[in-house]
Amino acid sequence: MSNDWSSGYVADIGYTYGYYNELNPLRMQLAFLSAGLVAPQVGTACELGFGQGMSTNLHAAATVTRWYGTDFNPAQAGFAQDLANSTGTQAKMYDEAFAEFAQRGDLPDFDYIGLHGIWTWISDENRAIVVDFIRRKLKVGGVLYISYNTQPGWAQFAPVRHLLAEHAGVLGAEGQGAVARVEGALAFTDKLLATQPLFARANPHVADRFAKLKDQNRAYLAHEYFNRDWHPMYYANMAKWLEPAKLTFACSAHLLDHVETLNLTPEQQSFMAEIPDAGLRQTVRDFMVNMQFRRDYWVKGARRLTPLEQLEAIRLQRVILVAHRPSIPLTVKGALGEGNMSPQIYGPLLDLLSDYQPHTLHSLEQAMARHEVTFAVVLQAVVVLSGALHLEVAQDEAAVTRSKPQTDRVNAWLLNKSRSMVELSYLASPVTGGGVRVSRFQQLFILARQQGLQTPNEWAQFAWDLMRSQGQRAVKADKVLTTPEENLAELQSEATFFVEKGLPILQGLQIV
Repeated sequence: MSNDWSSGYVADIGYTYGYYNELNPLRMQLAFLSAGLVAPQVGTACELGFGQGMSTNLHAAATVTRWYGTDFNPAQAGFAQDLANSTGTQAKMYDEAFAEFAQRGDLPDFDYIGLHGIWTWISDENRAIVVDFIRRKLKVGGVLYISYNTQPGWAQFAPVRHLLAEHAGVLGAEGQGAVARVEGALAFTDKLLATQPLFARANPHVADRFAKLKDQNRAYLAHEYFNRDWHPMYYANMAKWLEPAKLTFACSAHLLDHVETLNLTPEQQSFMAEIPDAGLRQTVRDFMVNMQFRRDYWVKGARRLTPLEQLEAIRLQRVILVAHRPSIPLTVKGALGEGNMSPQIYGPLLDLLSDYQPHTLHSLEQAMARHEVTFAVVLQAVVVLSGALHLEVAQDEAAVTRSKPQTDRVNAWLLNKSRSMVELSYLASPVTGGGVRVSRFQQLFILARQQGLQTPNEWAQFAWDLMRSQGQRAVKADKVLTTPEENLAELQSEATFFVEKGLPILQGLQIV
């Protein structure tokens, strides 16, 4: 029996338990200020198509923003509702289709609406419903975050995606389940490419991309490649869709896109500067970088800051280091490949941040002046480090204090779940107002500490006892460790690593 309620979307396997920091309104503020735009204060927010609801719940717990959202899949919505109801995040999570949710009479108007990885996989009918919802419910000055597959980056691989979905639809029996259909389609396409078809010879990057695809999570692949609707969209077409909602493109939500030297050659930058139309510039830029996936902010009524207003506002922004200082490489990857980060700039800046405490950009500016580094250079370095996920924006101390009891409750719930669920990899930070990646092993070590165990060896033993009781084993270098001695040794190594590199960061983020 077909799932008519799913509208052709994969529904017999749950989506991954991911967290997406582009949905965090605090991150939006840094992007807007970097682009010289007024960012709204977000008191009400909504996520359409929230998957397992991790992002919505963690943002609701870690800030005072009231979050709402819907996801048509009842199993996913059930997990999200359980997390919200059990921890008191106050997030309102529904399992309604967009058409039903859009007609609710109890929804407020929103300062912020987010759709991550949804637009590409829904029908034009649902797109029209979403745009009308945004038109009616997004406040003047409000922001839309939306991500979607785009051209020309999918031009080569789109035929392979079509082939995978066609095989699953024609030869994959529905009773097999999504994973079996995915495996069958992958095996079939692998055999096809081995015959050296002319398409693969004309598009030599296809084989490498397919090889990487085969190693990815099957639940992710089912949702990414096997839905009935799948429509990569040019930027210009997206602009036409959003025009009735009175939205203007603001800036990229991917902060590394703000640093053109990482993505465009000097000749390309000069060419772009000659294009008078802002929309056409985006289209041309996508062509230059072969854009495959756009992450964008749109605003209902863009307002520019004066240079003085921008400077004053951005100096007040607080950031915190969320990566182990000695492990941060002084390289960053953009569309042009890997770029080097100047040790004379990034070295002392990272040293300042290595106390894992929030710092305003103004305080960083003053400290870096001793190294003859200007504020413009400090700002670009902060944007680069944030885009590389080494830095996160930090809330003010009053917001941290208000949010801490909520994040403690959410983290206690997630830590308890981590005893048996291996898929949960994020905890909530009242400092960043969102989620932070924490591996399952590290979550078990945190539980051990909370139970009074004091040494890494004791934490490792605690984790191994839990894993062994459930028939679980550690994996090292893609090899499952079979003996108790191997597993315990690996966990002891992970626990020592956690003490040296993970624990100081989580303490600064007020997670532990």
